[in-house]
Amino acid sequence: MESVVSPEPSQKSPLDSSSKQVTTIEELKDSTDAELTKIGLMRAFVEARDPFSKEVDDLTIRRFLRARNLDVEKASAMFLKYLKWKRSIMPNGYISPSEIAEDIAQEKVFVQGLDKKGRPIVVAFAAKHFQSKNGADGFKRYVAFTLEKLCSRMPPGQEKFLSIADIEGWGYANSDLRGYLNALSTLQDCYPERLGKMFIVHAPYLFMKIWKMIYPFIDDNTKKKIVFVENKKLKSTLLEEIEESQLPDIYGGQMALVPIQDS
Repeated sequence: MESVVSPEPSQKSPLDSSSKQVTTIEELKDSTDAELTKIGLMRAFVEARDPFSKEVDDLTIRRFLRARNLDVEKASAMFLKYLKWKRSIMPNGYISPSEIAEDIAQEKVFVQGLDKKGRPIVVAFAAKHFQSKNGADGFKRYVAFTLEKLCSRMPPGQEKFLSIADIEGWGYANSDLRGYLNALSTLQDCYPERLGKMFIVHAPYLFMKIWKMIYPFIDDNTKKKIVFVENKKLKSTLLEEIEESQLPDIYGGQMALVPIQDS
């Protein structure tokens, strides 16, 4: 069945979406003893090098550790690079919709509902994406804006989201290899262990040519979460992860999609 392959907020810390100061024992209950030990080691290491690290909770530290197979040195380097990136891309702690007006106008990313594991559902329409006339920076900010929105929608105790990438109608006019790779890099390097699963639906043959160029840049952990869905099994496959009451109506469910900026 499957083949794996608002209004602007007030000014905040650049690390606001990950800030929690205190992580409870309950939230870390599924951590192994090795993870708990390495969370402490990594926290001491990164706090000595970047004071903003103190604003980040232990769950964030754990996600970076898991993304690097609990290698404290590699996870710390990844995390410190992330802190620098976030201060650069959102110095006020958020991205204003006015900064990404061109991408928002394309109405290509929507959210609605939760899957059976309580993960927020996001739907992206590839045929609505076009290369920015103002260079790559705008789309980079739009990707970060989208991921921040998704993280803010996660219920307590949830760290991941489920994505549906709808490729129907995609053509060469939508092809943006540089943009796709930038989005992938942002997801993998700055929001590790946030993607729970990605369904790729309605993928035309033409898209597979560019997919072959993207695939080598996808890390092994992410590859395991990507599923291409056959058209004839679309609804049944989605229903394995999403209740019909939470499934977007365009796939036979009951939820109307909401643009990401309005969520």
